[in-house]
Amino acid sequence: MIRSIRKPRIILVGNLAKQILVLCTGNSCRSIMAEALINHLGAGHYEAVSAGSFPTGTVHPKALETLDRHGIPYDQPRSQSWNDFTDTDLNMIITVCDQAVGESCPVFPHTPQKLHWSTPDPAKASGSAQDINTAFEQAFLMLKDRIEGLINGNA
Repeated sequence: MIRSIRKPRIILVGNLAKQILVLCTGNSCRSIMAEALINHLGAGHYEAVSAGSFPTGTVHPKALETLDRHGIPYDQPRSQSWNDFTDTDLNMIITVCDQAVGESCPVFPHTPQKLHWSTPDPAKASGSAQDINTAFEQAFLMLKDRIEGLINGNA
């Protein structure tokens, strides 16, 4: 059964949400925020997970603080390897860092659509606490804008 949903450019087949993998190198900031945003803003239509080519093993606390500040829920995010998803049937892979887009990705089944959203790494921000918070806020807003475009069919 094919049915339109409230956003006319998105079509669901048999009530299945589109499966998205968000990639960056460390899977500690940008991809974590993008995963939470996609799952929140695209609830029921998109389901996201995130991973890294060289995961740090930890989620940056400022990424979680930024999500909390905006009221974006998340479910126990963790920094994990993209190899954990090589058997996953994905519709889309989104890279959010320039380093990850240039790396040789594992082979994923069904050749998912690929998007690249170059997003500055807030974890590399330096300066005052306000400067660092601003870097996370800017990355969050950039990702939110792109995700809203994706959901509205303008990606």
